[in-house]
Amino acid sequence: MSDDKTPLGDESLMSVADLKACVSRVEAAKEAQEHEVEEEVAKARRELIDRLTQPIELDHAKLETFKSRLRDAAMRGEHELIIIRFLSQMCPDHGRAVNVTETDWPGALVGQPRQLYECRKEHLQPLGYGLEAMIVEWPNGVPDGVGMFATWK
Repeated sequence: MSDDKTPLGDESLMSVADLKACVSRVEAAKEAQEHEVEEEVAKARRELIDRLTQPIELDHAKLETFKSRLRDAAMRGEHELIIIRFLSQMCPDHGRAVNVTETDWPGALVGQPRQLYECRKEHLQPLGYGLEAMIVEWPNGVPDGVGMFATWK
């Protein structure tokens, strides 16, 4: 170590109080940004739920597109095709019945998931297709996304 006592010149050192204030400002800015993102996510989730509670028109073109998707999945060697994905909070039990595969889980469906379940019963079940539902997203260990799948095995 050198005994050189070179002055710092016109550089200034931050006091501990200044440094703490700087850290506090950075943390406050991060929290504000995180809060904004959380609000945007919550708004998007509400909008998605609103949209999925509205019925859709299942016309001939949509059914043909779905049949084409079924054919493509089978050609890839798959044995299932997702029909719809929705938030578990659309279910009164937040997806519990789906998660534990209770036999009456379809009774909790509302909106488009219910409509597509009924459509599947009417159009796909007579042709031998099955239906499976499962939780497909688990943020922080909490069920959040439900997927309904047409199956063939």
